[in-house]
Amino acid sequence: MPPRFAGADAASLPLYIIAEDELAAFLQGAGASHSAWLQASGFDASLGALRLLPGPGGISGAVAGLGSAKSRQRQRFGLARAASALPEGTVWHFATELPDDLAAEAALAWLLAAYRFDRYRPGKKPADPARLKAPANIDAPRIEAMVAGECLTRDLINTPARDMGPDQLEAAFRELAAAHGAHVKVITGEDLISQNFPLIHAVGQASPRAPRLLDLHWGNQGPRLTLVGKGVCFDTGGLDIKPANGMLLMKKDMGGAATTMGLAKMIMALNLPIRLRLLVPAVENVIAGNAQKPKDIVTSRKGLTVEINDTDAEGRLVLADALALATEEETDLLISMATLTGAARIAVGPDLAPYWAQDDATALALERGAKSGFDPVWRMPFHTPYEPVIEPGIADLDNAPGFGFAGAITAALFLRRFADHPRYMHFDIYGHTPTDAPARPKGGAGQGARAILNALPDMLGL
Repeated sequence: MPPRFAGADAASLPLYIIAEDELAAFLQGAGASHSAWLQASGFDASLGALRLLPGPGGISGAVAGLGSAKSRQRQRFGLARAASALPEGTVWHFATELPDDLAAEAALAWLLAAYRFDRYRPGKKPADPARLKAPANIDAPRIEAMVAGECLTRDLINTPARDMGPDQLEAAFRELAAAHGAHVKVITGEDLISQNFPLIHAVGQASPRAPRLLDLHWGNQGPRLTLVGKGVCFDTGGLDIKPANGMLLMKKDMGGAATTMGLAKMIMALNLPIRLRLLVPAVENVIAGNAQKPKDIVTSRKGLTVEINDTDAEGRLVLADALALATEEETDLLISMATLTGAARIAVGPDLAPYWAQDDATALALERGAKSGFDPVWRMPFHTPYEPVIEPGIADLDNAPGFGFAGAITAALFLRRFADHPRYMHFDIYGHTPTDAPARPKGGAGQGARAILNALPDMLGL
């Protein structure tokens, strides 16, 4: 079960949250024994610092450092370090009234910090982590939905490809749908050819685990939202094989699928008044005698021919057929998410989710949602003058132009050829936290989902 807030009637201990510039005033009012203890132990109210307060029965409360405005800018979710250090089996409430945004960030961080991936090491997770009663000035159901969606995303990405191939991803997809009363359709293997998904089939045909297209519909009223997530469950690079160290994180190459599934879980759990469609092309890009070959030319679902100049640029291929399908049905907003290019990581690093947007108003709404969701994003350009770069001459499109520059942008331009929609957005995410960080343990991570969730009221007029 994902982490949740403690019940409002649970017995709880006070947690005082003190900024560095408020420490002196707090010490004056804390009582002689607590003040002396905090000073003697060197408590400086730095971000995430924690001291338990002694009392007649053992622990009477705790004090956590909020740091300074500058330190909070330099480290997201810093208070989660204090939450993670509290004793197991305890329940807490914020004894300090925080501004709405700080209270929401702290509460979200608390729940996210309780996540552990323990499928293969069951004793790793604390038996009974410290719990928090929801502060009165936050939207607790919304934060719990965000956390549940993020935990699903992390679990999916963290699971090795041996146990998370296209078939297991389909099972997780069906389980998500069943939990929320959604309808699922799946097209598998050779049926992809007969039903005109040639690019999805071409990428996944070499794997003994058949490629497939997962299609979920939920909701029967309100505006339409279509999500498309890249579900490459493992990527060897195909015949353009990656070096060994390039494959070490390729279990996360279905991070787009995992993140859109997490976002769909948030939307359905909150019962938002929209009609949701989620498309996930689920494949493995592996090597066999029937693997697609460099310089193959494949005619896509949309009718555009694509020259395969690099079999390791497969994500945009499977997304292309799914995006073409998405535009065949009316929708008000179309969003794709993928762990697509190394160029995006070079541009913005692992912590930011770069995105492209056709529409400025939609982008502005997303920026507001990112701020309120504590989910940083960065807008990149659909730079149309680069369009000729993805046109090889022998075919309509080139999946891996030898331009040498702007790889994330040319990939986004490739996808835009198939997403014929005025309100199309694309996210090129990393889906992984490289080292342990507050509320974000090393491993799988969603990016952009909370930003989108919080922006939907503005983007769709809810």
